[in-house]
Amino acid sequence: MHDLYRRHVSRGQVALIGSFGFGRDLVEHAEGCWITLRDGRRVLDFTGGVGVLNHGHNHPRILAARRRFAERKSMEVHKNYLSPYVAALGHNLAMLLPGDLNIAYFPNSGAEAVEGALKMAYKYHRGRRGTVLHTDISFHGKLLGAGSLTASPEIHFPFPSLPGTDRFGYDDSDSFALALDRHRTGDGGSDVYAVVLEPFSASGLRECSEEFLRTVRRMCDELDIVLVFDEVFTGWGRTGSLFHFMRHRDLVPDVLVTSKSFGGGKASIAGYVAREHVFRRAYDNLADATLHSTTYHGFGEETVTALEAVAIAVEDDYPARARHIGERLGNGLAKLAETHHRLVAATTGRGALHGVFLKAGPARLDRITRLLPGSFARDPQLRSKLVTGAVISALYHDHDVLTYYGSNHGLPLIAAPPLIAEDEEIDLFLTALDRVLDKGITRLVTAFVKDRVTA
Repeated sequence: MHDLYRRHVSRGQVALIGSFGFGRDLVEHAEGCWITLRDGRRVLDFTGGVGVLNHGHNHPRILAARRRFAERKSMEVHKNYLSPYVAALGHNLAMLLPGDLNIAYFPNSGAEAVEGALKMAYKYHRGRRGTVLHTDISFHGKLLGAGSLTASPEIHFPFPSLPGTDRFGYDDSDSFALALDRHRTGDGGSDVYAVVLEPFSASGLRECSEEFLRTVRRMCDELDIVLVFDEVFTGWGRTGSLFHFMRHRDLVPDVLVTSKSFGGGKASIAGYVAREHVFRRAYDNLADATLHSTTYHGFGEETVTALEAVAIAVEDDYPARARHIGERLGNGLAKLAETHHRLVAATTGRGALHGVFLKAGPARLDRITRLLPGSFARDPQLRSKLVTGAVISALYHDHDVLTYYGSNHGLPLIAAPPLIAEDEEIDLFLTALDRVLDKGITRLVTAFVKDRVTA
């Protein structure tokens, strides 16, 4: 498989993922929180599919819904017929979301949904405004448009970007006010057509305060700016409310973006849901009815899967599950931080999305890093990546626990189990992390570097 990847997919992916233990294993099947490998090992998936697996792997209700759809030979999509599945899913979202977030569109990925929301905001202002604001630790996707709004070390190449982008400090009201002032027009109005932000940053494990979010909402109202909340990762219960912003009463964005667990771990589907006045002014007329469209919009099986995924999240009270996980996981990580204070700088998180920030380690680690190829040695975040990567590698290699690290704000080790995780699975992770940290930084990094060199 590595050979086929090198020849037909990406040599770089093989070098990167293959240098970890999980990059040299093949999966036989997956169910719930567990992955079974070809050699029979069972691995606890504590990544939550990087936001995709709130429901876990292969949830039986979701498999059954897809099976029913296939057995009926239901029609997937056709431009000449309206879809009952799109109608039902749009209705259900409107019933669950606050205010008049009533009009939905269903593309395939979070980045597509972000770009669709931006496009709607631009059209809402008839193209008369030219600026979009985003935060300085944002992650909105890797397409050219969504990537223009992504401020993350993960995107390190200067791709061309949307014209008129500007940034402000995350959770910083003064910085936001200054950004607005930079784009005032002579008549006291604004050139800003949209503000895009994540109420909770899944890549940096930070959240906006209620005061900041209400300040942004008020200023956007005053200047008629379309406010877009990106909850691609944090939607469907992950942080302890159905969407993170919903913990704040009567705080409603103009557009909400969702994806990842929206598809129940089986469907590639995203959505953006707009307030009525935004959508109707932008698109709701005969001439503009198809001004924004995509081939696989509302694809039947994907939409049916999302309908079932949403129903499960509501009926099984995924927000409550996340709150319980958060209490047990957060308390456990705080105790580990006290025990291993030489290695752990901080822990933070909300619900079933927590991070462990590890210290960069002593200067003597620089001698170990000289064993690495030059491309690694030139990475400005090398020592942080090595320390966190070493812990991830040891968790997997020694304890059969799969984790990953965030791309923003200190590269935290992310603990984000599926929302179906039970107490014993949370405790298994905490015990494994405790034993890994017991080894100490030098032993962990030395073993990790040697493994990469020999791989």
